[in-house]
Amino acid sequence: MSYVTTEDGTEIFFKDWGPKDAQPIMFHHGWPLSSDDWDTQMLFFLLNGYRVIAHDRRGHGRSSQVSEGHDMDHYAADAFAVVEHLDLRNAVHIGHSTGGGEVARYVARHGEPAGRVAKAVLVSAVPPIMLKTDAYPGGLPIDVFDGFRKGVAENRAQLFLDVASGPFYGFNRESAKVYPGVVQNWWRQGMMGSAKAHYDGIRAFSETDQTEDLKAISVPTLVMHGDDDQIVPIANSALLSSKLLQNGTLKVYEGFPHGMLSTHADVINPDLLAFIRG
Repeated sequence: MSYVTTEDGTEIFFKDWGPKDAQPIMFHHGWPLSSDDWDTQMLFFLLNGYRVIAHDRRGHGRSSQVSEGHDMDHYAADAFAVVEHLDLRNAVHIGHSTGGGEVARYVARHGEPAGRVAKAVLVSAVPPIMLKTDAYPGGLPIDVFDGFRKGVAENRAQLFLDVASGPFYGFNRESAKVYPGVVQNWWRQGMMGSAKAHYDGIRAFSETDQTEDLKAISVPTLVMHGDDDQIVPIANSALLSSKLLQNGTLKVYEGFPHGMLSTHADVINPDLLAFIRG
């Protein structure tokens, strides 16, 4: 397996598939998952001639289960460590949910200053901030995230099963087609990671104000979101972040859930390809 060691000694696992001279696409996964959540997209873009890279966030998947550094600054710096190790240039960075926050911070703080980013995509992403604040009164109350913390601390396995089999993929909707394998794979990925990383990560994805990150991004950025997202409601995320970006494009999917990359890959993947090629 392939790893890069960061400045603070954390080992970050990554996958790197495809021709080394092809344009790279780097994928950033959501909480509490791993790079495996991108298998469908990685194979799709590999078959379309791209070099595809995905890493496990610190404390997630096969990366080190370190005690500290579970915040957007470290997430972005760890991604940059992978990028520098592989010397990725002209790259497209695609992030889902928490990974969208990671992409926003990475591009603003590392990618654009280093001249390594061509485009970015935020899918069902958490920016500008999920938490209700004075600046963002439409956000979710702290009680929601305290509930997640309680679930992680008391019965992480059951919490992950409940989230995956319910709101994450919209499987709690009456008309939904439920894929048990998708639920099991979500649970598998989550339980591979560290409870400490997952607990601390709730604050990272919910309380990090990324307004300035979004304003700093100048590369073409596609914001994709389902209007039936029960995890990251669209009104306080995509509808706001697309306005803060200098060069942003918003694409809304009617009735799609938070996990639309899995449930509707047949729609999302071609749209991603069109944006990258455009």
